[in-house]
Amino acid sequence: MNARPLEGLRVVDAATILAGPFAASILGEFGADVVKVEQPGVGDPMRRLGTPGPEGDTYWWWSDTRNKTSVEIDLRSPDGAERFRSLVAGADVLIENYRTGTMESWGLGFEALRVANPGLVQLSISGYGRTGPLAATAGVARIAEAFAGMTHLTGEPDRAPCLSGSSALADYTAGLYGAFGVLLALEARRGTGRGQLVDVALYDGIARFLDEYVPVLAATGVGRERMAGETHRSVPHNNYESADGRWVTIACTNDKMFDRLADAMGRADLLGDERFATNAARIAHRPAVNAAVASWVADHPAADVVTACETAGVPAGVVQTAQEYLDHPQVAARASVLRIVDERFGEFGALVVPGTVPRLMGTPGRVDRLGATLGETDVASMIERWREPRSGS
Repeated sequence: MNARPLEGLRVVDAATILAGPFAASILGEFGADVVKVEQPGVGDPMRRLGTPGPEGDTYWWWSDTRNKTSVEIDLRSPDGAERFRSLVAGADVLIENYRTGTMESWGLGFEALRVANPGLVQLSISGYGRTGPLAATAGVARIAEAFAGMTHLTGEPDRAPCLSGSSALADYTAGLYGAFGVLLALEARRGTGRGQLVDVALYDGIARFLDEYVPVLAATGVGRERMAGETHRSVPHNNYESADGRWVTIACTNDKMFDRLADAMGRADLLGDERFATNAARIAHRPAVNAAVASWVADHPAADVVTACETAGVPAGVVQTAQEYLDHPQVAARASVLRIVDERFGEFGALVVPGTVPRLMGTPGRVDRLGATLGETDVASMIERWREPRSGS
């Protein structure tokens, strides 16, 4: 049980639903002491969002709000606000994702809180960030994906835009960048002794993940449309149905890979065809390239296609179900999912959840416990504990 890199770091998670709490969970996995502030008697709405589990809280809650303790504080009441100030006074980090201006309206804005705690680092995640004409506009993950352009690119060309596959993708990317921003601010504090505000909009991470879309559009005025399973930059780069009804993903990103694929397919004739000679030529003749690959894949079981591609040095893989992912020996070998024993988890006694990322070989993170029981810790005792000398870093 090596000491984790954030041991001794004190974090107040006053956020709700996912983006902010996810950032706090990441910090908690790597040793931070995280206190989640929840509305008395009600708790975070995420407790009821998704599939109900034991004690009424959802599986989503149990998995994604791990490694925290819960206190109940009504931030809107004068007494609750005062207790919150006392808690934050002993913290290193405050995380919140209310609409811009909400915390300030309660007298709990960053400038007010840093008077008693100049070293405070505050992560504020909101729909559109804290500046600009939409600063006070509410936002959620799916709207953020639509705003940034990802939804426009997702789905079949001749059909309505689709969801990317996770209704919370923007929450996760914002939370990830938020945790990264907190660590950068803490590093800066080492030299200055002063904290700062970390401002993340839900759409920020999504926009940053859209490869060359933004610079190409800005430079040339040319965008791109939905391409289903394909990519604009290379061909073949798609999902192809096999003889046994499975889908196989094949990704050829350069000419050498395509030459190797043609060899694996037993199609040496393609190598002498100008339509297949370069990536640019293949893009120009996309239907012909896809037809040749699809025909080959359709004649063989998925496992044989993948084996042939791997032998030839061509990236390929079967499109797995979630169950196949869970059952795969690679996932077990890397502890990509964890079975967490928790006495609160009813007759099952444990829950399988995603593992910690990234994987630090010397000081790894870990999941100590699943989502906290509402109000399990007394606020006064928490404030008193944080007045004591801290352990760790």
